[in-house]
Amino acid sequence: MSARFVRLAETARPQVHFSIDGVPATALLGDTVLVAMLNAARSLRGSEFDPGRRAGFCLMGACQDCWVWTAQGQRLRACSTDISEGLQIITRNTEAAWLNPT
Repeated sequence: MSARFVRLAETARPQVHFSIDGVPATALLGDTVLVAMLNAARSLRGSEFDPGRRAGFCLMGACQDCWVWTAQGQRLRACSTDISEGLQIITRNTEAAWLNPT
């Protein structure tokens, strides 16, 4: 995966391992899910309305653009959720995601 973000500072924090659609990735402790994902990939998820990709918009939890899901179906707002060790992120809606909104 090619990244959208490039980390320039705070590189000494401990690493956190997670996955995006089954692909292993690493982040740094204290990163939000949005920062972790965009340090590992070009986008957060696909758009519901067209073939475009989404990468967050307001970056502060107001716009609803950064929703992603866990492998268990829990919906996460990427810009305001801290990354955690072993988190398995899914970037596309699944039936379980709609049945278990948070």
